[in-house]
Amino acid sequence: MASPTDLRFTDSHEWFRVEGNLVTVGITKYAANELTDVTFVQMKSPGTQVAKGTSLGEVESVKTTSDVYSAVNGTITEVNAAVTQDASLVNSDPFGRGWLVKLEASDAGTLSAVMSLMDAAAYDAKHPLH
Repeated sequence: MASPTDLRFTDSHEWFRVEGNLVTVGITKYAANELTDVTFVQMKSPGTQVAKGTSLGEVESVKTTSDVYSAVNGTITEVNAAVTQDASLVNSDPFGRGWLVKLEASDAGTLSAVMSLMDAAAYDAKHPLH
């Protein structure tokens, strides 16, 4: 399964979709497979300001607990309630219904930082699904 081409990716396996000044964040299919069964998702609350490189929250699986990091400066505007109620969505649909948070970017420079992240082809070449 190739990663969606409208997303940008980090080496720590987060994906970012830019729509205007909103950035949707999730974890990749590769990360979901590595975690195995995701059992719990806890993200910071809407209204929380975050800086690039800081944690947005945690994804817990039967194997481990992993932080999810922001690639942008901004404010959390929404947490995906469906994922907090049914964490398995992260495994079954990581690029769709399994998204984690939406952020409002703090400035245009922040958005250009996202666009400088890996595209789908580069991410998939580094992290092929097994």
